[in-house]
Amino acid sequence: MKRTILSVAYPLTEVGPNAVGGSEQILTILDRVVTEAGHRSIVIAAKGSKVTGTLIPSPKAPRTLTPAAREEGVGAHRELISKVLGRYDVDLVHMHSLDFHRYIPRERVPVLATLHLPPEWYPQEIFDLNRRDLRLNCVSWSQHERCPESDLLVEPIANGVNVDGLASRARKKDFVMAMGRICPEKGFHFALDAARETGTEMVLGGQVFPYPSHLSYFRTEIKPRLDKHRRFIGALNFRRKKQLLSQARCLIIPSTVAETSSLVAMEALACGTPVIAFRSGALPEIVEDGKTGFIVSSTRGIIAALRKIDRIDPEACRAAARSRFSLETMGARYLKIYDHMINRRKMPRLYVNAA
Repeated sequence: MKRTILSVAYPLTEVGPNAVGGSEQILTILDRVVTEAGHRSIVIAAKGSKVTGTLIPSPKAPRTLTPAAREEGVGAHRELISKVLGRYDVDLVHMHSLDFHRYIPRERVPVLATLHLPPEWYPQEIFDLNRRDLRLNCVSWSQHERCPESDLLVEPIANGVNVDGLASRARKKDFVMAMGRICPEKGFHFALDAARETGTEMVLGGQVFPYPSHLSYFRTEIKPRLDKHRRFIGALNFRRKKQLLSQARCLIIPSTVAETSSLVAMEALACGTPVIAFRSGALPEIVEDGKTGFIVSSTRGIIAALRKIDRIDPEACRAAARSRFSLETMGARYLKIYDHMINRRKMPRLYVNAA
């Protein structure tokens, strides 16, 4: 049976194949999965987004993300969601944003909210929302276990990446890489310090979003650590990301927050590139210490791991990615929960309450 799925991105944020943020990348993948499965996919995301289904454009981010601009974005999302639900016969709404509770539809339609960020970052009242058709899902078990007890939580659905599209046999070059959103909690200055101390060439890729704290972090912690051997190259499209990840000796993820997942770690492994990561959140679930990389706890740990990273077999990394992180597995699980929630809503109320 053909379904209509409405996916809602974070306000003011673009989605597409070259999106930087994890939630935006997962939404992009699911938009394609839904469409390729023969369903209708509608996406609310910032103007300029690239989707497979139908884009309902919301405002783009201004040069500086002020509180007022964010409020305008929330208001626009609230209005657009209502308009879409009035125009289309939507079977389920899938929300991917931190502030989804502020524009959750009033209409009685099943809503799945994927929690891409640490549960502590969400208002705790989301776990107690009184909505029969609402469910929350995490993207890793470590994230799920940190959530408050809630009848709304379903089993986690692990993220996946385009393993086949990332397959590469590029020759390794003498540099290491770090990549992601450039902000304080990602801790890229630790990677730069370790690279400098070991005399290692390093490439840092990513986007500096116009939040004041992000701009300040880049200015005070990243820029002073850059030189001709440690370079910042900005945001990367898929082709360039694949090229660099395939050529790098390793990827470094020095995150200081409890990561709920790590798409870039999965992508690196798919490219045959080992990962050095801090022991943060779900990272030890992704990186098998001593087999596909090393789990460390400090800058000194990164330094020690860099000196033995060539012991890791690239084929072990590729095999782990193929068996554990395919987007096909992730997509199938989301389609299954969509069907379950839609069918559950259509059951007689007496039967639902008895379940």
